Amino acid sequence: MSYVIAAESPSRNTGHIKIHTAEDFEGMRVAGRLAAECLDMLVPHVVPGVTTNYLDKLNYEFTLDHRSLPACINYRGYTKSICTSINHVVCHGIPSNRTLKEGDIVNIDVTLIHEGWHGDTSRMFPVGNVKRRAERLIDITHESMIRGIAAVRPGATTGDIGAEIQTYAEARGCSVVTDFCGHGLGRVFHDAPNIVHYGRHGDGYELREGMFFTIEPMINLGKSSVKILNDGWTAVTKDRTLSAQFEHAVGVTADGVEVFTISPAGLHKPPYSQI
Repeated sequence: MSYVIAAESPSRNTGHIKIHTAEDFEGMRVAGRLAAECLDMLVPHVVPGVTTNYLDKLNYEFTLDHRSLPACINYRGYTKSICTSINHVVCHGIPSNRTLKEGDIVNIDVTLIHEGWHGDTSRMFPVGNVKRRAERLIDITHESMIRGIAAVRPGATTGDIGAEIQTYAEARGCSVVTDFCGHGLGRVFHDAPNIVHYGRHGDGYELREGMFFTIEPMINLGKSSVKILNDGWTAVTKDRTLSAQFEHAVGVTADGVEVFTISPAGLHKPPYSQI
């Protein structure tokens, strides 16, 4: 796979890894912050009795109010502005009239487009009081992502990211979902390269300053196997065990990594204060 200057490449996935400028970093900072602010806004609304359709409505209104567009609507036929993945749903859960219940855990994944740049991030939300095993899974998943992010620097590889995530999660008795991955990001929603959340140090593609991508591990309490439901989107654990996910959008800097989707309110992981 070759590397190209982003400004000289078409605004689509060409299979090349795009290298971005300092000006591009500023665009991603704004889009990433807005996406993080959207998740911050949702915190007091993720409670027993609320429907995921209502959360989708709040996200849609927030996005438009901030002069942005919801990237997911009409993306490959998807009809909602967010993904809401509850309990054993691994990813791409579709908002509906389902009511959240006490003890549920839900991943909310938002992507908005602001002035052409994609802000893409997700967090786990506990619904009321959750069981200790769910809390533990959330903690492990968040720390797995943080360790993957810490591996990002020029000269490292995509395999270094995956190795850090896999090593940490599996040492704690959890499994890493291998069917889905992170991805290049920027003016394109899903771009090269794929960022897998497992692997070996030194494998994969070399990281270079100016690359943008997501790191978004999905960690299961049980086995890693998943299946897609008949709606063509919703992925669930085959053994019906709990799954969790966190996601940040990052950029490779001259000496490390910049996270674009840090929560301005400090609500990086549960437990969240009500804002």
